[in-house]
Amino acid sequence: MNNKIKAAVAGAVLASASVANAGITWDAGEWTVDMNGNVNAFAVFSSADNSSGPVGGLAATQTTADADKDSMSISTGLLPAWLGFTATTRQNDIDTSVTISFQPGMGGNQALQGGGNTENRQAFLTFGDKSWGSVKLGKDLGIFASTAILNDMTLLGVGGTGGTAGNNAASKSTGTTTTLGGIGTGYLYADWKGQIAYTTPNMNGLSATLGVTQPWNSDTSTGTTDTVAFEAQVSYSWTGDFAGKVWGGAFSQDVTGIDNGAGGTTDSDATAFEVGVSTSIYNINLVAYGYSGEGVGTTGMLSQGFDATGKKRDSDGGYVQATYVIPMGTKLGVSYGVSKLDDNAADAGGNLVEENNRLTVGAYHPLTKHLNLVAEFSHVESESNTAGAATAEQDIMSVGAILFF
Repeated sequence: MNNKIKAAVAGAVLASASVANAGITWDAGEWTVDMNGNVNAFAVFSSADNSSGPVGGLAATQTTADADKDSMSISTGLLPAWLGFTATTRQNDIDTSVTISFQPGMGGNQALQGGGNTENRQAFLTFGDKSWGSVKLGKDLGIFASTAILNDMTLLGVGGTGGTAGNNAASKSTGTTTTLGGIGTGYLYADWKGQIAYTTPNMNGLSATLGVTQPWNSDTSTGTTDTVAFEAQVSYSWTGDFAGKVWGGAFSQDVTGIDNGAGGTTDSDATAFEVGVSTSIYNINLVAYGYSGEGVGTTGMLSQGFDATGKKRDSDGGYVQATYVIPMGTKLGVSYGVSKLDDNAADAGGNLVEENNRLTVGAYHPLTKHLNLVAEFSHVESESNTAGAATAEQDIMSVGAILFF
């Protein structure tokens, strides 16, 4: 799987040597066209232990206290099904490309839904040269937290389901049409954003990406910001018997029109920083990642970032992960992640989520170089900031397959 859809599948490439290294390519005049993507499907079994949970919690809950706590669905995992087209050419000593992709949803849980939702997560162009770097304009995966999700082993599977059983209907917590993997339980969602970004050339393993991206509204703001968001990431990679990558990133955005709870609005800002490392030796890969922010909230960028009076909430989190490829080629992995959200004085008694955490163990077997069989078990907990409030817990078992081309 080449860099034409690296924003979607680079993590899978990192996670599994069985993934193909190229899509389906052909020449068309001066252009080379690449068609690539994946199809995945999982049987997801979910068991919820509580009838209620905190606001912003990611552990599924029963509809009522006496409702059946078990549910089942057939759905896509963290990666949606994907069909991408990229056309590249080199003219006037400049490499240019254009990418457009489509992501059909697996389905819903009601009749007359038409089989699910369809998204268009990518539509961008690039131009550049290896001597001076490249420029990207359009919609693609955001910069901040992108490497965190691309190193998440659950990118090949399901991970957390985001408050649902994973049926690709709109999630009660996030509105997503896929499962969440480790989003909200270890890192913020990089999301798919309009952007103008510059990436430096590779300087002996050192590279950086700087960009301005479409600003987000918070869930308590009524207006749009009058400036862009700024995102950046710097990384250093090395090869050899002990290979690896370290990276750091930053996010900053002014947020306007935030409800101050007194009939007016206020303006503020949201900032976040991150650092991570991924190392491999022999058949072992280790990942450690952490982030900290103010006003960025939890799970989705700017979600729960401000309280009812317009003041910023602090948040932080991270995940650790270890995988090992046994002689028969199966990759075994374990991952633990947590995302925390600090409450303010205005949140007292409001049952706001204080912590979402997740433990995932998984097995990923390369049946062919394109096809992986996947089995995962995840336990998700959502804790409230209110003393005595119920902690929601969810167990998730999933089995399925993902095929890249």
